[in-house]
Amino acid sequence: MNPSQKNRKSDEPKESSMGRQTFQIAIDGPVAAGKGTVSRLVAKELGFLYIDTGAMYRVAALLALRHGVSLENESRIVQLISETNFQMRDPVGEEKDGRLVTILVDGEDVSWAIRTEEVSRAVSPVATLPKVRQVLVKKQQEIARGQNVVMEGRDITYRVLPEANLKIYLTASEIVRAKRRHFQLLTKGEIVEFQEVYEELLKRDKRDKTRKTDPLKIVPDAWVVDTSDLTIEQVVDLIVAKVKIMRSMITS
Repeated sequence: MNPSQKNRKSDEPKESSMGRQTFQIAIDGPVAAGKGTVSRLVAKELGFLYIDTGAMYRVAALLALRHGVSLENESRIVQLISETNFQMRDPVGEEKDGRLVTILVDGEDVSWAIRTEEVSRAVSPVATLPKVRQVLVKKQQEIARGQNVVMEGRDITYRVLPEANLKIYLTASEIVRAKRRHFQLLTKGEIVEFQEVYEELLKRDKRDKTRKTDPLKIVPDAWVVDTSDLTIEQVVDLIVAKVKIMRSMITS
């Protein structure tokens, strides 16, 4: 399927507090649509900062699991987040093991710990908690302020970066996404049946799209890109080309 494009209302650059023009890319989409890999490569190609917001919610879920806290205990999870030293950086040295980003929690590398199926099942319930989202959205906006960024997640185009220069909804068919997720888990040594992964993906899609707080949705001015029949390289090339055209129009 070829990606479709919807016209944006405005491609005006943003001004940082220092008066410097910035260009921000907001990418939303369901699980296993390729958001992380695509966003990381686009950011690298353009020299932008890559921000994986989903990792922040995964850290919150991991903290809840490790401390034996109910996934519905909003106040306690918010407390755990506030008490935790959280860092995100590009992988360096031995960290270049296939991860997209290195996540440190109180100095511990949890980059792979937050990608387990157990955490994946826990992250959606945690991400529905309004106060958890409020705290993390504020952190995400602070990171992006005054920067050229590629930020991906579920509510970036309308909640975190509503004024982003380019808004993208990255998606793929359910079967394709389940196959990608299944392969990813197998390569990490997790033994899980495809049907289990597929059913969990459908459940997560439903939770993400129907949650009361900041549900996954396609905003009117988003560029919808279906990656089902596209390679990662093709998707990256499409986005980079689009950004370069937009930036040249802004500066001309």
